[in-house]
Amino acid sequence: MQHFTAYLPDEAATAALGAALARAVVPGLVIYLHGDLGAGKTALTRSLIQAAGHKGTVKSPTYTLSEPYRVQLDGQPVNVIHYDLYRMSSPEEFLDAGFRDDFDGKNICIVEWPEKGEPVLPLPDVKVLLNVSGLGRTVELQALSELGLLCLDRLSFPLP
Repeated sequence: MQHFTAYLPDEAATAALGAALARAVVPGLVIYLHGDLGAGKTALTRSLIQAAGHKGTVKSPTYTLSEPYRVQLDGQPVNVIHYDLYRMSSPEEFLDAGFRDDFDGKNICIVEWPEKGEPVLPLPDVKVLLNVSGLGRTVELQALSELGLLCLDRLSFPLP
């Protein structure tokens, strides 16, 4: 599957999609999250990380820029690194922080506000677009690589 869209009527539906993504992600995947403030980027990421087995708090990396989590996927330990680049003033900050090294083909990197890291940010495998719509939100997932296609092919999320 190259493309997936859905309407998420509430927070529970967003959490369910995050859990479905946790079952579909593979090591090395780079996910970009696009959407306005409050569109659900952090909520979706939090659900994904918790569904992948992280037991502690999943906090927004708004001030730290990145938060790493160690989870088990298919019985293998994997790092999921959540980035929030909203407060970055230039792409050079991304390079200066050494974040590019995290995109090593083994870690799963989830990036909020990726436009703040262009053009130095590695390209995504999956692009997620979230938009507030009524009381819920619309979500669109686009596979942009072979790894992205694998992820979306593995995605099992019941549409209403």
